[in-house]
Amino acid sequence: MAKTYSEINEKIRNKQAVVVNAEEIIALVDEIGLKKAAEEVDIVTTATFGAMCSSGAVLNTGHSNPRIKMQKAWLNNVPAYCGLAAVDIYLGATELPENDPGNYPYPGDFSYGGGHVIQDLIEGKDIRLRATSYGTDCYPRKELDTWINIKDLNEAYLLNPRNAYQNYNVAVNLSGRKVHTYMGTLKKNLGNANYATTGQLSPLFNDPLYKTIGIGTRVWLGGAQGYVYWQGTQHNPSVQRNEKGIPLGGAATLGLVGDLKKMSPDYIIGTSIRGYGVSLSVGLGVPIPILNEDILRHTTVKDEDITAPIIDYSDAYPNIRPDTLGKVSYAELKTGEITVKGQKVPTSSLSSYSKSLEIAEKLKKEIKQGKFLLSQPVQPLPPDDSFRLLKERKVEK
Repeated sequence: MAKTYSEINEKIRNKQAVVVNAEEIIALVDEIGLKKAAEEVDIVTTATFGAMCSSGAVLNTGHSNPRIKMQKAWLNNVPAYCGLAAVDIYLGATELPENDPGNYPYPGDFSYGGGHVIQDLIEGKDIRLRATSYGTDCYPRKELDTWINIKDLNEAYLLNPRNAYQNYNVAVNLSGRKVHTYMGTLKKNLGNANYATTGQLSPLFNDPLYKTIGIGTRVWLGGAQGYVYWQGTQHNPSVQRNEKGIPLGGAATLGLVGDLKKMSPDYIIGTSIRGYGVSLSVGLGVPIPILNEDILRHTTVKDEDITAPIIDYSDAYPNIRPDTLGKVSYAELKTGEITVKGQKVPTSSLSSYSKSLEIAEKLKKEIKQGKFLLSQPVQPLPPDDSFRLLKERKVEK
């Protein structure tokens, strides 16, 4: 029998909702069958935790006296974007500090950047704000140097243009030298293979056709309640899929927003990646309402059902070629070893499965306690967008 969002939310309010995580639903359906499980279960919780570079924070510092229209600003020496209103700034997670001596073994080695500032804000640390301006009649101040704290800001919210990729590459290195990438350090001559996403626990694998995850979906973001505000950048659902609707490569992405003041530094963590730069590790939980058997069927996805392309990050990736070295299932990846070109290659995940399971359990608990209601999407994610490369055109000089 089909259910509605209103019916499920009423059960949540009455603390009667039946909630299981995306691991538990697999065993439950195997035990009692799809039909009975669809009748009994109201929500399946999903989660992921890992570095999500396309993240950042919007901050409103409040006006100084006299007022300043910030033209350039730095938070703990990390530049923030000021092309907004007078004291609205955007801090990108991968932004690097200025005037850093750069005495590191590898280019791109930084121990502190935008993601770390965001974590420091959440932890309640004082942050040094420096700003300059050209000065106007209504905003006469030209310089500002002060300390700010998140509790004193008017607004502070996470605004992430691209999170929760639906599938991703397995990164390897065929070259004879070590390669440093956003997928971690890749040893020479197929010395290792790094992958991302949490497989059968990952949100968009459990709703591969976007029947419940859309614009307006309430999510668990960094320890607080947040929302999907739009499809993420590079949203690419038109990729080839298997017979179960699972994409065979990077597909959908989510644009996410949430209140930074309510988040936890346990689930929003500044991250340094050797030879690449800095990022932000983000914890995300998404509830899947079981409206019917078809939606439940998708939440029973298993790691062996999901495959990812193996890409050489020493050549094919930087040169944007579609070359792959085959595909491999997440079940194989999680064994700790795969075979590439006849060679045994050790694997490592950039996403924390244990942390993701912890998030799925926290979300489950909040729902069962009546603290987290579902929100029905106001608009579905686009089902047929295609990823486009930059169209370069010659510039006459």
